[in-house]
Amino acid sequence: MGPARRRHHADGDLAPRRGARHAVLLGVLLSAGCGAIYQLESDYLFPTADVRAESAAPPEGVEEEWLDVEGGRVLAWYLPPTRRSPGPAPAVVFAHGNRERIEDWPERLAPYREMGLAVLLPEYRGYGRATGTPSEAAIEGDFAHFVDRLGDRPEIDAQRIVFHGRSLGGGVVGVLSTRRRCAALVLESTFTNVPDLASQWMAPMGAIRDRFDTRDALVHSYTPTLIFHGVRDTLIPFRHAVELDRTAWDSRLVAFDAGHDDLPRGRAYWDAIRALLETTGVLGEATTEGGLEAPEGSLGRLN
Repeated sequence: MGPARRRHHADGDLAPRRGARHAVLLGVLLSAGCGAIYQLESDYLFPTADVRAESAAPPEGVEEEWLDVEGGRVLAWYLPPTRRSPGPAPAVVFAHGNRERIEDWPERLAPYREMGLAVLLPEYRGYGRATGTPSEAAIEGDFAHFVDRLGDRPEIDAQRIVFHGRSLGGGVVGVLSTRRRCAALVLESTFTNVPDLASQWMAPMGAIRDRFDTRDALVHSYTPTLIFHGVRDTLIPFRHAVELDRTAWDSRLVAFDAGHDDLPRGRAYWDAIRALLETTGVLGEATTEGGLEAPEGSLGRLN
């Protein structure tokens, strides 16, 4: 048996119209066979035509890594911490939403670097300058490879690597946490799994191939988990966050008065992340007493 479950409750890309339309079409295409369903599923989860980059050289100070894969090449950006401390540094691996690219995130994730963490931004196949065909299996394999590379860096402490994912990216890092150890997990505007998400528009179906089963991953993980979600999110409803919080062994749910793409990344957001990093020992010394307090600016505690 695993350790007794601890919980801390605090209240603190996928385009809706197109998503609903695709989900309805998935039901209509049941009679057309799995091939048609898988193609539509892929178009819904991975709209690569919307996220290709003509040219996006890395910003100054960013190290670019490449990985040869079947049918193409994928890349990751490595951003060193801006606040230096003695010894190897902690790091965060970030997975973006399905209508985003790694180019969208260096500035938004700057507070991580200011806290002393390096940031790794792996790209999905078919996104930006990466080539190949995206799928759950492909993305998880690519991320695992980049995490291994990160842990091999002499300037990085492999025992203090955090996974953070937004929307689809939460599913990516949730599943990744069952394949590679992480010190803490941050899930932002994330679903329980793809079939559950699709069921809000149609009857549940078993033909979905790329499931990104975040809930199942949390069942098998004892990783301290921070969950952000907007209570007005109509794309991935708030109930998904509640279910993830109920499933996780050691979790904290921070809710904001926001939708899916407007979650405020202000003081309350970063205070919650810093508290997680300090509690888990990613920053400073680990502590297990008292849990995490509700961040100022969130909606308060959930009962």
